[in-house]
Amino acid sequence: MARLPYIDIGELEDNDRDLLKRPINLFRQLVNSPGGARAFGTLGGYIRHKSTLDPRLREMAIIQVGYLTKSEYEYTHHVRLGMEQFGVSESDINGITAETNGQTSSLPELERIILRATRDMVTNFKISDNDFENLKIFLSNEHLVDLVLTIAFYCGVVRVLATLEIDNEPHYKEALEKFPLPE
Repeated sequence: MARLPYIDIGELEDNDRDLLKRPINLFRQLVNSPGGARAFGTLGGYIRHKSTLDPRLREMAIIQVGYLTKSEYEYTHHVRLGMEQFGVSESDINGITAETNGQTSSLPELERIILRATRDMVTNFKISDNDFENLKIFLSNEHLVDLVLTIAFYCGVVRVLATLEIDNEPHYKEALEKFPLPE
């Protein structure tokens, strides 16, 4: 159960209503602080709409964060978004599961390095020297910074979701039937 009230668009000042153009529960909680929600949306908006990092790779990193942290909300939202909008396949998601569990997958080398780098940032707070050097082979400096920002931002998002105990919307939970989180 959420720790703060969910705010509906009609409860906001006119100049803050744009904050709920996507009225998902995360945003409905964040607008308890409109200024905070707007700041949160600035980096999130850059990552999603302005970064030139391949969106499929970005979504795979975000799904990896959600899977590794067992954040049902983050994981299911990005499994759905990734598959519907950004070219993430069932094979990609199964590869994330396999790679996280120490099994081999059929994912290409770059994807495997990105997933490993993501796991490093989640658990060790930084990408290993070896993986960072390998990422530099595949990604421009701009894309590498955008990848690091993406992983770091979503590490923060899962902590916000957990601390505010934000409820997952039922239609997103459907992803768990095909792609369950670890116990």
